[in-house]
Amino acid sequence: MDEDTQRVVIKVGTNVMTNKDNRILGPVLKELVRQIAELYERDIMTVLVSSGSSIAGQEILGGCKIQDKSIRRQVFSAVGQPRMMRHYYSIFHDYGMRCAQVLATKRDFDPGKHRENMINCYEGLLAEGIIPIANEDDAVSLTMSMFSDNDELASLVAELINADKLIILTDIEGFYTGHPEDENSEKLNEVKVDENVEKYVQSSDKGEGEGRGGMGSKLKIAKGTANKDIPTYIANGKRHNVIVDIIDGKDVGTKFTA
Repeated sequence: MDEDTQRVVIKVGTNVMTNKDNRILGPVLKELVRQIAELYERDIMTVLVSSGSSIAGQEILGGCKIQDKSIRRQVFSAVGQPRMMRHYYSIFHDYGMRCAQVLATKRDFDPGKHRENMINCYEGLLAEGIIPIANEDDAVSLTMSMFSDNDELASLVAELINADKLIILTDIEGFYTGHPEDENSEKLNEVKVDENVEKYVQSSDKGEGEGRGGMGSKLKIAKGTANKDIPTYIANGKRHNVIVDIIDGKDVGTKFTA
C-alpha cells in the first residue's frame, strides 16, 4: 500500500442504520458503502466499525424465550452478525470491492501478542485493498472486558492503524449546546479538547438492542482520540454524502481537534 494512502475509521451506530421500528435500512447501508467506494478511488482506505448485529438478530428471532438479558444479547448478536456481513458483502461486491469481518474483544488491544496479531490482521487486509468491518465479538465478550460501546472500539482501531481521521456517525447533526431539538441550542462546528463542553451533554435512555453509546460517551471518545492527534468528527450518518463532505473539508458535523 502506498505510503501516501490516507486511512479513515468510520463508526456507524445502530441509530443510523435503523428506522423507528428498529429495522435495518438497506438504503442507508448502500449509501455508506457508496461513499467508502468513492474514498477508495481516491486512495483513501477505510475501516468500518459497524453496529447493528444485535438488532439484526432481533429482527430474525422476534420474541426470544431466554430470560437472562446478557445471554439474550449474545444470542441476538451471534444470529445477527452473519446477516449484517451478508448485507455488506453483497453491497461491496456491487462496487467491485471486497470486505472482511474482524471481531474483537477488549483484551485484543492489550499490549503484547494479541495487539500484534490485530495489527497484522488490519495491515494485511488494508495492503490487499480489503475493507475491514469491525465489531465487538458480543457472542463471547465477558461483561468485565466489553468495550463501553462501539465508539470506544472505533477509537482503539483508529489508534491501532494510525488513522488520519475518525468519523463517528450518529442520528444527529453534531454536538449541540443543548438538546438538538431545542431552538435555543446550536451546533458547535469545532471543539478543542480542552474546552469544557461536557456541561451541554443530555442524558439519554436506550432500549434493548439499541446502541450503548450516548452523546456523553461520544464526547469522551472524540476528545480522547483527538488528543492522540487523530481529528475526530461526530456527524449525521443519514445525511447524504456526509463522509465525502467531511473528507472534502465541508462544514459538516462537529470536528474535535487537539
